[in-house]
Amino acid sequence: MKKREPVSKIMTSKVYAVQENDSLQDVVALFRKHKIRHVPVLSGKKIAGIISRTDINRLTFGALFENQEGADEAVLEILSISQVMTSKPKVVKSEDSIREVAEIFASEEFHALPVVENEELIGIVTTTDIIQYMLEQY
Repeated sequence: MKKREPVSKIMTSKVYAVQENDSLQDVVALFRKHKIRHVPVLSGKKIAGIISRTDINRLTFGALFENQEGADEAVLEILSISQVMTSKPKVVKSEDSIREVAEIFASEEFHALPVVENEELIGIVTTTDIIQYMLEQY
């Protein structure tokens, strides 16, 4: 394994993001359409937060009870993205090493980190990216 490879080598640079004033339904639509689990939340071009599929699952009942889709929609309409997202998330830079990012994932409870440059979102790196990178080494 190369010790100083930058996270830019494994990050996703085509990032699906939402604005703070978008709806939670927009977030759910992105999760479904693109089969992703984390969506950065922007305030203009700056990162304001991150929201995960797990955050949404904590709010909804569909997985627990039959015929609750209407209740799920009501919950998603009542709450805003800023009420559900993780505000001021930890971020990394594209030149940070893959090892440094792996250490963050190992010591914190994050599964995705926005990658920023000059305070603007340029990518996202996930635990899956780290695992795939590790598998390529063997």
